[in-house]
Amino acid sequence: MGIKMEQLRTLLGEVYDLQAINLILGWDQQVNMPPGGAEARSHHLATVNRISHQKFISDEMGAALQAAKGELETAGAEPDSNDMRIVIRMQEVYEKLRKVPSEWVAEFARMTSLAQRNWEDAREASDFAMFQPHLEQVIKFRRQYADFFAPYDHVYDPLLDYFEPGMKTAQVKAVFDELRPQQVALVRRIADSGVQIDDSILHKRYDEQKQWDFGVEVIKAFGFDFERGRQDKSVHPFTTHFSQNDVRITTRINPNFLNPALFGTMHEAGHAMYEQGIGEGIARTPVGQGASLGIHESQSRMWENLIGRGYPFWKAYYSRLQSFFPEILSDTSLDDFYRAINKVEPTLIRVEADEATYNLHIMLRVELELALIEGTLAVGDLPEAWNRKMEEYLGIRPSNDAEGVLQDVHWASGYLGYFSTYLLGNLMASMLWEKMEQDIPNMDALVEQAQFGDLLAWLRENIHQHGAKYKPAELIRRVTGKSLTAEPYVRYLTNKFSDIYSL
Repeated sequence: MGIKMEQLRTLLGEVYDLQAINLILGWDQQVNMPPGGAEARSHHLATVNRISHQKFISDEMGAALQAAKGELETAGAEPDSNDMRIVIRMQEVYEKLRKVPSEWVAEFARMTSLAQRNWEDAREASDFAMFQPHLEQVIKFRRQYADFFAPYDHVYDPLLDYFEPGMKTAQVKAVFDELRPQQVALVRRIADSGVQIDDSILHKRYDEQKQWDFGVEVIKAFGFDFERGRQDKSVHPFTTHFSQNDVRITTRINPNFLNPALFGTMHEAGHAMYEQGIGEGIARTPVGQGASLGIHESQSRMWENLIGRGYPFWKAYYSRLQSFFPEILSDTSLDDFYRAINKVEPTLIRVEADEATYNLHIMLRVELELALIEGTLAVGDLPEAWNRKMEEYLGIRPSNDAEGVLQDVHWASGYLGYFSTYLLGNLMASMLWEKMEQDIPNMDALVEQAQFGDLLAWLRENIHQHGAKYKPAELIRRVTGKSLTAEPYVRYLTNKFSDIYSL
């Protein structure tokens, strides 16, 4: 490595370390911190975010990027080499972040830290009015952020690009418009099939520790490395990483419903295994993380749904689950259990939604985000707008704010622009899955034997090791040879639910 590149890596490493400290503070806030620490923690986060931002956008960093690029070009470095990709990606991020004032970054971190603490209280009380002033501040700040990048095609574009680099609002709308009628038609066919599935077995009293223990057993088999990660509990499950050797997940356990912890644990493990698989050559740089939240969701949704809700997986694990809960499951067959966990029925809670209706939850949230950012929807009118869209999309109406507009933490955290990545991740997961099936023809047989090593190795080779070296659209094309499309996802849903509901 040349001296200029080494100097750049030193500077980027310091920024990475500060970002890791920020994530540690955030993890502690959601897992361990007493409620009384919220005010002080907001200042901790503001300070670390400000220093990190100032260091990254400094003239010293700009000069180091240019010097390293010149050194690599003189040496004839390969365009796809780690060093060249680090320089290219960081130059793009550097130029973008130079448009954002460091004081704004600090105040946004402080404000959203307090908003998240308030959201937890408002959710507990099921009282949106408690949270409304905080959300109004979040919306105000996100509009300010968008304006740093004016002119834009749409005010939402800079927010979307923050989570899914290169993606435009018009592209998301086009994907939604393509997918919505097909999903609505599938849900209607399922409703008209006359097939009734009894999922009452999932709503029994399941011992919380046994739920935890079964989930840990499964994700260890998946490949989540507990020597380089851990699991805790939080109000809303999430994954965070401080390096590829310290990746943390959380889960939420409902003693009266098996699904949330069961599939939530698989979901977060998918995120975590991605971060644990980041290549050593890009470690301790801002490129040493997931390419985007859409790519991240492709990993979590793959392990949760394409594997965890698939029949081959339960051929391997159902008898084991029965051994944890014999008094509940001993008289329920594998086929009945499989149908129960895949029952299609509108639900109020996004994270408990079935695969056929899940994307409708996402479309609802994105449409509301767009209206909030555009200024066509007042924050005070959000609960009623939410409830109307729930009736329009899913035919059900929340009875309170906790099961409605307050169910997700994302807006409290300032994550406007995030929700569409769940839907994009579903599409990407199915594209990757079809490619995996081509490359690993015996994949179902391996899953039936609880052998996940070849699957994880494929993901390590094609996705994980590259981190953020490539933008998401480029990464998907490199792996699948195709641009983003909904066709594999529609095929997957249609085939799966045609079998379950005899369509």
